[in-house]
Amino acid sequence: MNLTTKKDIRSLTLQDLKSLLVELNQPAFRAQQIYDWLWSKRATSFEEMSNLSKELRQYLESQYVFNPVTVSETQLSKDGTVKCAMKLFDNYVVESVLIPKEKRMTACISSQVGCSLTCKFCATGKLKRMRNLNADEIFDQVVLVNEIAREHHQLPLSNIVFMGMGEPLLNYKEVLDSIEKITSPSGLGMSPKRITVSTAGVAKMIQKLGDDKVKFNLALSLHAANDKKRNEIMPINETNNLDALAESIAYFYEKTGTRTTFEYIVFKDFNDSLEDAAELAAYCKKVKSKVNIIEYNPIDEGEFKQTTSTKLKAFTDYLTNNGIICNVRKSRGKDIDAACGQLANKNKLAQLNLK
Repeated sequence: MNLTTKKDIRSLTLQDLKSLLVELNQPAFRAQQIYDWLWSKRATSFEEMSNLSKELRQYLESQYVFNPVTVSETQLSKDGTVKCAMKLFDNYVVESVLIPKEKRMTACISSQVGCSLTCKFCATGKLKRMRNLNADEIFDQVVLVNEIAREHHQLPLSNIVFMGMGEPLLNYKEVLDSIEKITSPSGLGMSPKRITVSTAGVAKMIQKLGDDKVKFNLALSLHAANDKKRNEIMPINETNNLDALAESIAYFYEKTGTRTTFEYIVFKDFNDSLEDAAELAAYCKKVKSKVNIIEYNPIDEGEFKQTTSTKLKAFTDYLTNNGIICNVRKSRGKDIDAACGQLANKNKLAQLNLK
């Protein structure tokens, strides 16, 4: 573990760097140079900053440190999906996934080490939440998965989804800071419309997204359109019920003009009946929304099963016939436990996350 007391250089804003250089009697433009090295050129050492004086580089090294994320292990699925165990500076591990589909390369990114929400159908929910990720650690995941996309598929990333380990809206500031770096011309320059943040449903933070007028997409893990069933599988619903979420999503749409996507995993004999479909259709009509139907991916010690193809078709046909925009999302990477809900660090380093 890195026990240094030095501050992470990438925790400094551009204004922080400008203030620092004023104190050091350095030209103001040096701040932008350093910032470019950190985010655009993605330097991992001060020695790389060749347009800075040796004295300035030595000073920065004496006071600050880089905490880059590294890929400790990768697994390749038969469908081309790549699951990556990402090792953090303090030896914790998170998982990121590259999901390839024709010419579309999507990175599924984690925002926390573990998770505190204990959703019954999710393997990550069985882990303890150890800490939030910093913005630079989230940024590094994107950079590393992009490199893997180019290596395995000769294509750059086209999309990013915050659907990995953790609840993004419980790490609000760092997630938004990371997205600012990912979308900034001085960072990765990706369009915010190619980024989706998925939440289990934190109503007040969804409203804050509206107040902050974010440009990225929002997805809500719904999975049941009545409070009794949702309480059973997602304890967060007890404090963020469906009415509160509908109100916050309507507010988000009013402020941003962006339609929310409801993610709905169809579980056998739990939420796959036509009555369930009717409840979902009615809920969708309360707010501007669309639905992604997700097939269930079994997890160790899980109590749910995947619904039948017949029931799935009847369910989706009902939604479509009632005017709901509905897509069925096929899971990728199930053979390496990289599919939705399966990220649980099944590698040796994972044991560090449980201590």
